[in-house]
Amino acid sequence: MKLAAMLSRRRLYLLLAAGVLLLDQVTKILAHAFLRGRGATEIVPGFFNLTYSRNPGGLFGYLGDLADPWRSVVLTLVPLVAIGMILGFLLRGDENDRPTLLGLGLILGGAVGNLIDRLVRGEVVDFLDVYAAPGRVADWLIARFDTAHWPTFNVADSAIVVGAGLLIVSILRPHPTTRAAGPVDPSAAAGSRDAV
Repeated sequence: MKLAAMLSRRRLYLLLAAGVLLLDQVTKILAHAFLRGRGATEIVPGFFNLTYSRNPGGLFGYLGDLADPWRSVVLTLVPLVAIGMILGFLLRGDENDRPTLLGLGLILGGAVGNLIDRLVRGEVVDFLDVYAAPGRVADWLIARFDTAHWPTFNVADSAIVVGAGLLIVSILRPHPTTRAAGPVDPSAAAGSRDAV
C-alpha cells in the first residue's frame, strides 16, 4: 500500500523515465534499420552527423576490451544496481526538489534504455555524432584528444547527461535554511510593549 502511494506521487517522473526509454528504443530501432552500413549522414554541416555504431563497453567505450564474460557481468550488474538506487532515491526524494526528481527520472529512463541494449544486443547502439569542422577548434581538439569528434552517443546517453546536470544544479544551488528559534531578547520584547 505504501509503495503504491509512493508510485502514485511520483508518476510524473516515472512517466518521464518511460518517455525517455520509449524515445531511446524507437530511435535505436530506426538507426539500426536505416543507418547501419551507410556511413555518416550529414545533418548540420561541420557539426552534426547521424553515424551508426555499436559500443561494447561503458561510457566512452571503457571496459570495451575487457574479455567476456566479465565485461557482460560488470556492464549488466553495475547498471542494475544503479537503476535500483536511482529508483529508490526517486521514490523517497523531497517532493519539493523538482530539479532532483526530474534529473533522477531522466537518468532512470536512460539507464534502463542502455541496459536493454546490453541485454538484447550485447552492445549499445549509438548514432548521434557531434564534431568540430576543420579549423582552429578542430586542430586544438585533435592535438589534445586525437579527434575532433565527441564519442558517438544516443538518446539514453543524452538523458543521463541532462539528468546529471540537473542533479549538479540541485546540489550547488542554495537551499533555504530554517533558523532555530533561540531565546527572545528581553529588551526587544520590552521595546515592542512600549510601542503599543
